[in-house]
Amino acid sequence: MSTEQILAIIIFAAMFIAIMWGKIHRFVPALIGAALTAILILTLVDHGPHNLWEVLRLPDFVDGHWWFGKHAADGVAEGTEVGGVNWQTMIFIGGMMVMVEGLGAAGFFRWLCLLVARLVKYRVVPILITFMLLSAFLSMFIDSITVMLFLATVTIELARLLKFDPVPVIIAEIFASNTGGSATMSGDPPNIIIGTHFRFTFMDFLTNTGVIAWICMIVVAVLFFLFFRKALKKQASENPPKSSHQYPQPGEAIKNRRFFMLSTAIFVSVVVLLVTHAQTGLSVGLIGCIAAALSLGAVFLVAREQFRHVIGGVDWRTLLFFFGLFVCVGGLEVTGVLHDLSQLIGDASGANLAIAMTFILWVSAFASAIVDNIPFAATMCPVIASLSTDQGLAVRPLSWSLALGTDIGGNATPIGASANVVGTAIAEKEGYRITWGRYCRYAVPAMLLVVGICNLYLVLRYA
Repeated sequence: MSTEQILAIIIFAAMFIAIMWGKIHRFVPALIGAALTAILILTLVDHGPHNLWEVLRLPDFVDGHWWFGKHAADGVAEGTEVGGVNWQTMIFIGGMMVMVEGLGAAGFFRWLCLLVARLVKYRVVPILITFMLLSAFLSMFIDSITVMLFLATVTIELARLLKFDPVPVIIAEIFASNTGGSATMSGDPPNIIIGTHFRFTFMDFLTNTGVIAWICMIVVAVLFFLFFRKALKKQASENPPKSSHQYPQPGEAIKNRRFFMLSTAIFVSVVVLLVTHAQTGLSVGLIGCIAAALSLGAVFLVAREQFRHVIGGVDWRTLLFFFGLFVCVGGLEVTGVLHDLSQLIGDASGANLAIAMTFILWVSAFASAIVDNIPFAATMCPVIASLSTDQGLAVRPLSWSLALGTDIGGNATPIGASANVVGTAIAEKEGYRITWGRYCRYAVPAMLLVVGICNLYLVLRYA
């Protein structure tokens, strides 16, 4: 290995370890790693300034085709990928953050949760199943962190009223959010990274990972029903339901009806834009800008008192983390580390698609159980591109393997995905501590079963 490759690996590994350490926000090691990577590229890599410029990809902002073009609808050659800083991912996530903050301020999420609870007449076991399905469905379009933030809070509120233990329901909601998030391009950050890297569309994900994600959701719903039904039924029998009028009503969540209606209409419109972006030619980055502009416009028109709250809700530190991460991965790419890694995987699989998909799926699943799945997905995208170019393997099946592995594998532990951390943190803050032992007792066997089903699906459909 060359000196620059060794240094690139050391910088990336140090960043990864600092992120796993968790004592400082992950954007700090990411930005330090990006600065060291930039220095490395400029000083040791041939044609350093040109390579660094390619990694930063600043000219993308003045390229009209980057914002609006028919490349997605017309199709992209297998193996085509976009390296360096993935601005599409960052802009889309930032825009969706603004829209989600607007929805939250309008009371949309609490209204939806209370509506579902009322529809099942505040019965505990139906709440378990319906909240799982709601978690999975919302996570197809909205970041699973936001989904868990509101679902866990409402679940605990209902648990205190109905006198049941919310921990089993929260564990099930976490698993459902990550599984449902694997169904679409906008569902989980790894999918956004994979989709924008290879220029996949929303429908590409929905017709490939979406099929198996919802097959797995049915299995997961049955599994968690079997895990928790006895305990929840016992608690429900000890505390028979009261009149529904004694429980919080959905309408109580809506403080400003005009703001609620506008925010809901914006959400539906953005979902339509996402589903049809291959046909319209709108990039996901532009859709993110549209979502943010419409949401801020709605706040300014009918709920100006919420303006500062909505702007303040944007997680700028996470966006900086993405920037630093992409630069560090760009360093591994420019120095040839990722190309060498793809060669190792190709040699180990014998250029066999079934073996390569299985390897990527299970390595992604186990890695995502113990480390943040976002940097793992960002690192593996260029590896998949090299596997496609050098070994002649189809890039799409490998990408679906990576998406399913990172999204679903993250379910196994309380730190495997951001939704897990948020859900368990809210429960602990409210006095319901979820230990590693209790969480993993249910999540690990469920994860292994679901990843096994995904493996079978991938081999039967694509190999």
